[in-house]
Amino acid sequence: MTIKERRHGEVVTISLSGSLLSEPDAVSLRQAVYRQLEKHKKYFVIDLGELKYINSMGLGALVASLTSVRNRGGDLCIARAKNKVEGVLVITKLVKVFRLYDALDKAIQSFVKS
Repeated sequence: MTIKERRHGEVVTISLSGSLLSEPDAVSLRQAVYRQLEKHKKYFVIDLGELKYINSMGLGALVASLTSVRNRGGDLCIARAKNKVEGVLVITKLVKVFRLYDALDKAIQSFVKS
């Protein structure tokens, strides 16, 4: 799995590509989120547009990341979940836990205060 981190003002996007299936991948995602939390970032978009597969290990990393962010007074949403990845989120009912957006820019804008 490949992880790319970008800042958009106060929002951090973490883009994942490949597969989120193993413990090392899950740890890498959690570390990316924790690094940004240590920099006092609060708003996160996890971009799953290039993620092909996810399993329970990956879902656990997403939930752990959401919990860590919310415990620090922030929030996290998911953008561009497609096909099999979106199906897993639906089957596990995590679509009720995470806010999902079809487009990355919409997810980023959801954190912009009017």
